[in-house]
Amino acid sequence: MGKVAIVTGGTRGIGEAISKELIDKGFTVAASYGGNSEAAAAFERETGAKSYQWDVGDFEACQEGVRQVEADLGPVSVLVNNAGITRDGTMHKMTAERWQEVIQTNLTSCFNMCRAVIEGMRERQYGRIVNIGSVNGQAGQYGQVNYAAAKSGIHGFTKALAQEGAAVGVTVNAIAPGYIATSMVEAVPGKVLEKIVARIPVGRLGRPEEIARGVSFLVAEDAGFITGSTLSINGGQHMY
Repeated sequence: MGKVAIVTGGTRGIGEAISKELIDKGFTVAASYGGNSEAAAAFERETGAKSYQWDVGDFEACQEGVRQVEADLGPVSVLVNNAGITRDGTMHKMTAERWQEVIQTNLTSCFNMCRAVIEGMRERQYGRIVNIGSVNGQAGQYGQVNYAAAKSGIHGFTKALAQEGAAVGVTVNAIAPGYIATSMVEAVPGKVLEKIVARIPVGRLGRPEEIARGVSFLVAEDAGFITGSTLSINGGQHMY
């Protein structure tokens, strides 16, 4: 078996594409999911990989989940923090519950999962962590103060943890996807989606496989000199 990789939110959308890409590259993938058991079962049938259900926003659940993965598959060498949700709304209408739910699932989950694997990676002097941010964490987006805050936090989290891991063989990088053709984006009303695409210089939505390709680049064994970086994959929508 190849090196063990955990992909959170790894059975649907971008996460599914990442899982499949890593399987193709020879990794043994454990795909975590939150609640869609039908999608997880379909993923297992198609790929032969194992899926695991836990709440990435729950610290103890992450600890137990990682322990189970390592008992089943071996030490975790790669972690991709991909799980995320949206609960959009303008500030004057946003509830505390919507704010907290997004921060917990999208940002606190990165702490929960990294905390669960970091000691083993340090002991083995090897690890690859990739956190999935967003163009909206870089540029902001109307009606997404919670989502933009969480994703922006991921980018700072990545740079800080990269400094801690650099001397012990653990790289930490982020990918900031633009608008990708997933069910989450395609649920946006048609006229709004048209306006979004009109702002993308390449003239289309991205594909999940294009994000997955970036992940496989960053988790490769020979990518050890890349750490603390954010790879923007957004069709030219946001450049800086």
